[in-house]
Amino acid sequence: MKPAQFQYHAPTTIAETLDLLARYAQDDGRVLAGGQSLVPTMAFRLARPKHLVDINGVSELNRVRVENGRLCIGAGVRHSAFEKPVEDGPLGGLLASVVRHIAHRPIRVRGTFCGSIAHADPASEWCAVAAALDAEMVAESKISGTRVIPAREFFEGIMTTALHEGELLREVRLPILPKGTHAGFAEYSRRAGDYAIAMAVATYRLKNGMMSDMHIAVGGAEAAPRRLPEAERTLIGRPPNFGIFQAAGHAARQAVDPIDDPSIGADYRRGIVRAMVIRALESAAS
Repeated sequence: MKPAQFQYHAPTTIAETLDLLARYAQDDGRVLAGGQSLVPTMAFRLARPKHLVDINGVSELNRVRVENGRLCIGAGVRHSAFEKPVEDGPLGGLLASVVRHIAHRPIRVRGTFCGSIAHADPASEWCAVAAALDAEMVAESKISGTRVIPAREFFEGIMTTALHEGELLREVRLPILPKGTHAGFAEYSRRAGDYAIAMAVATYRLKNGMMSDMHIAVGGAEAAPRRLPEAERTLIGRPPNFGIFQAAGHAARQAVDPIDDPSIGADYRRGIVRAMVIRALESAAS
């Protein structure tokens, strides 16, 4: 099939982008960045936006930079930008590990980090990372100006976020992980490149051989990614070992409220969550 008729706009500055969104957002105007989710739904006419605002020509949005202790990722930055570490510490290594799990190479070359965050698919790897690291989402519009939205408030449900009509997700800010941070990721899908049934992100630091500053988040299993304080509490002040990791996995299994659908039952997802939390912690420890 082919998309329904729409009007195409190609701004070259952020100011022009915001002006177009202010003008057309109420008339079902959409931002086009990588288009890996939007364009297929348009082709099947499941989405029929009347206006597309293509931000690929806005050079200001195609940057990754470190500023004030945060990695700032612009709205035009592709998944493939993270295949090599974008910074020398644990965060760069974690992102390079995660990106290998995202779909297939052609999608990684075209799709964008911020586009994945804005789309808020429960099975998005970047959404799980954002939740685990308490990322900040920078939204901007001509009407309301700039808002900084913490990850815990940004993801509201399946493909639902705190973005307002006419707002551009200009960038996502991830905290630079201190040297010595242990970070790991694990996900399970039935085939490579398929949507994940569940995934986990884990980071921690060691103080005198004991774990501290725990961050454990789960994605794919619930309507939105989130940190699991129940699992984190089982680890704080304990030495990293398989037995403790199993306890955290069990706590995560008990804490999640999984999606239940005809092909993947809730109990099965809980079991996968348990396994992924354990594997993410093992990855962090190795």
